[in-house]
Amino acid sequence: MRPPKVIMRAHPPFDPDGNLWDHIAFELRRHRHERNQSLAEVGTIIDRDRSLVARVESGDTRMQSSHAFKLDTAWNTGGRFQRLVKFAKAGHELEWFKTHLEQEARASQLRIWELGWIPGLFQTETYTRAMFEASGVEDVEEGVAARLDRQKCLERTPKPRVWVILDQGILDQPIGGREVMREQLAHLIELAQRPNITVRIVPREVGAHVGRDGSFKIMTVDGDDVVYTVAQGGGRLVQDGAEISSYRVWFDLIGDVALPKEASLCLLKETMERYS
Repeated sequence: MRPPKVIMRAHPPFDPDGNLWDHIAFELRRHRHERNQSLAEVGTIIDRDRSLVARVESGDTRMQSSHAFKLDTAWNTGGRFQRLVKFAKAGHELEWFKTHLEQEARASQLRIWELGWIPGLFQTETYTRAMFEASGVEDVEEGVAARLDRQKCLERTPKPRVWVILDQGILDQPIGGREVMREQLAHLIELAQRPNITVRIVPREVGAHVGRDGSFKIMTVDGDDVVYTVAQGGGRLVQDGAEISSYRVWFDLIGDVALPKEASLCLLKETMERYS
């Protein structure tokens, strides 16, 4: 039997020896070849079409936990794929943030829930600098330049559709001082009045809600969603369909307790005036 052929991607490089997700992709193809099964036959096992199996084997899409369970059951692997997916999801990949930036730049839709800071795409230069200085970033100016460069995605054609929900506490924290915050809120108000951008605020009176667990961003790229969750010291990229579905529900639930668009805009203006 010929060894399985590995489909190479232009970016990032396919690396089954150094990347656990790529190793899963390689193992899926190897097991399929050993059983002399077609992409369509494997698709039948996981109840998806052959194109998804091809994308998993090429490393362009990550295997989901539910699919791993079905493969392990059908092929009697002793739970091999389930263990591999579990370990891959638990690990912290250094490339997650970089991949998130690539997805953000291409996304046609962005849904952002932010608990701690003005979202990076909406930050002014002075706010970003104050934030990086407070965080102890080694090269502040390099970080500021990179963040401002990210914001170019808001000006591309066609422009992305962006929904942002912010915790009110973000508005009340005078990052960089009163002048910096006034400038930042004025910029946020300008963005909130663009036809492709919606900004809403969760008022402090709401109290407990599902968004208190942390910030996250849902990015729609080529019709598929991927989620980036924020954490101290790094984040996590979520591509499992079941998990992504949960984040969609959580975003809607946060929206249920947020102020309407116009009321949020009024609150932004009132808060900005307090920094005068």
